[in-house]
Amino acid sequence: MSFLLGEQMTGGYGAADILHDCSIGVEKGEIAVIVGPNGAGKSTAMKAVFGMLPLRKGQVMFDGEDVTQLKPEERVVKGMGFVPQTHNVFTSMTVEENLEMGAFIRTDSIDDSIAQVYDLFPILKEKRKQPAGELSGGQRQQVAVGRALMTHPKVLMLDEPTAGVSPIVMDELFDRIIEIARLDVAILMVEQNAKQALEIADKGYVLVQGQNRFTDTGESLLANPEVRRAFLGG
Repeated sequence: MSFLLGEQMTGGYGAADILHDCSIGVEKGEIAVIVGPNGAGKSTAMKAVFGMLPLRKGQVMFDGEDVTQLKPEERVVKGMGFVPQTHNVFTSMTVEENLEMGAFIRTDSIDDSIAQVYDLFPILKEKRKQPAGELSGGQRQQVAVGRALMTHPKVLMLDEPTAGVSPIVMDELFDRIIEIARLDVAILMVEQNAKQALEIADKGYVLVQGQNRFTDTGESLLANPEVRRAFLGG
C-alpha cells in the first residue's frame, strides 16, 4: 500500500467520466510523475486525489486512512499540499504575505518554516517585500510551492509546476523539488515536460484517455521504446 494512493478511480465532471479505473500513488521521499498526451486526464487524476473531483468508483488512501469522502481543506489538515497550475499566488500581496497565508492552519510559530522556504528559494528572501504579481513566472511558481510547504505537508502535489517557464528555470525548479523530496515529503506531480520530469522521477504513470497505459520507474519508462516513440518524441 502506497503512502498516498488513488486506486481504481473512475469519475469526471457531470455525466462524463474522464478517469477510468485510474490508479496513481507515491511513497514518502519519492517523486512520482504523471505524464501523457493533452486531454489524457493527468490534472483530473491529481484533482481526484486531492478531493476536487467526486469519484463514482475507487478510493483514495492517505497515510493508512481512507480520505475518499474528505473535502480538499480537510485533506490539507491531514497533510496534503496542492499547487494548482494557474492562479496560484495572491498577486496583490507581498511574497512574505503569500507565505504567511500558506500557514493558515498553523497555530505555532512559522518563522522557521519561512526561513526554510527562503533557504530553498533564496530569490524569494530578496524579494520578500515585493508584490507577487510583479515577479517572473518562475518566481511566482517558487512562491506557490513555498506557500504550500508552509503547512508542513507530508505529500506535495504539483500541477505542471514548470508550465511557461524557461528551460533554466525548469531545471532549477526540478532541483528544488528533489531537495523537498529528500526532506521525506512525497511528491506527486503532473508534467508536460515528460522527458525531463521522468529523469528525476522514482515512479512514472503514463495516462491515455483517463487510463493507466504504462506504470513503471522513471528510468524504465525513459528506456521503453514504445513510451519514447509515442510520448517522448522518439
